[in-house]
Amino acid sequence: MGTTSATSAISTFACAWCGLTVSAYASDGVARNHCPSCLHSRHVLDQVEGGPSDCEGRMSAIAIAVLRTGDWRVIHRCVRCDELTSNSVRPDDNQLVLMRTAVRPLAQPPFPLEAFGSL
Repeated sequence: MGTTSATSAISTFACAWCGLTVSAYASDGVARNHCPSCLHSRHVLDQVEGGPSDCEGRMSAIAIAVLRTGDWRVIHRCVRCDELTSNSVRPDDNQLVLMRTAVRPLAQPPFPLEAFGSL
């Protein structure tokens, strides 16, 4: 029994944002590093030279980027050190949360939408 719980501890993680117990592998078998429900992650690998190594901050999903290949990436910002990272969208990620994240800039532009009425 001790081996089973050690194995399950390695193959799952608890989301730092919503608390969901998440499989470390997506439905396509590829390792995942963000919650499929809320898209948040944990900062475990520092990419910026001289930055705090493995700061363990929460990574907020702030945007979606679409590559020339058509692949979608979740853009994360660490709430502790502000580092930005991107991670591939997985097939079992919450599609509603993905779309809300993708269209947020259109729904909340930095200028008044009324300006379009006079164009």
